[in-house]
Amino acid sequence: MLRFTNVGKSYGSVKAVDDFTLSVEPGEIFGLLGPNGAGKTTLVHVAVGLLLPDTGNVRINGMGDPADAAARHGIGTAPQSVGLYDDLTGEENLAFFARLYGLSGSRLQRRVDEALSFIELADRRRDRVRTYSGGMKRRLNLAIAIVHEPRLLLLDEPTVGVDPQSRHALFENIRALRDAGCTILFTTHYMEEAERLCDRVGIMDHGRLLALDTVDRLVAEHGGKSVVRIERPEGVQRIETDDPIAELAGLRNDGRMTRIRIDGPDLEGVFLNLTGRHLRD
Repeated sequence: MLRFTNVGKSYGSVKAVDDFTLSVEPGEIFGLLGPNGAGKTTLVHVAVGLLLPDTGNVRINGMGDPADAAARHGIGTAPQSVGLYDDLTGEENLAFFARLYGLSGSRLQRRVDEALSFIELADRRRDRVRTYSGGMKRRLNLAIAIVHEPRLLLLDEPTVGVDPQSRHALFENIRALRDAGCTILFTTHYMEEAERLCDRVGIMDHGRLLALDTVDRLVAEHGGKSVVRIERPEGVQRIETDDPIAELAGLRNDGRMTRIRIDGPDLEGVFLNLTGRHLRD
């Protein structure tokens, strides 16, 4: 559905995207993970035609180059910075953006009604957006992205700054869209989102794709060892091992233990092993 082929994009001497190749398959939820400055948002901007690549190309199945207006009509996008008009109501925001996509008359009203119902904001449709919570604004941001019924949806950090209830609601919305046939690519910093939602995950850094697979396969290949943490009165012992059960068997006669915990490899470990453990500003 979406293909990047040898895409490169630089800002002066900074190479934000470097020889990036990726195919997102029809009907899947694809998660793109990476630290700050990895190039995720630049890649989304290239995918929707907001930026032109310096090298390579982007193609959308059946629609062509997103630089063409006709191709962009089949894309929905929810940017990381919520793009709403606070002085308009939720309904007015949706209708405004729907008109930009060419909707009018009865179809426009039907899609506005359906989108508001989908994000569970029909009861707040006539309230000005300035009165909405952060989670409500994120949901309305999603509704604007889907009001014209796109085949491809791009979500850039869709759950930043929302509470657990709103995050859960957005998860359910994303799954429902996938089940209805929409292809979804979203960027995130939250490992649990990728683990819960994604059919496949790509991890990028410094503009390059470092690894790509299902979560289980990424963990098996890059997750590292399990960690057995043993607490005793004098302190905590940490043992990295490929066989935590064997380690536990060897400790069964240790009467000084007060607590044992086993942490298996997970996607966070994959992320840190591939991108490094130093802080990113």
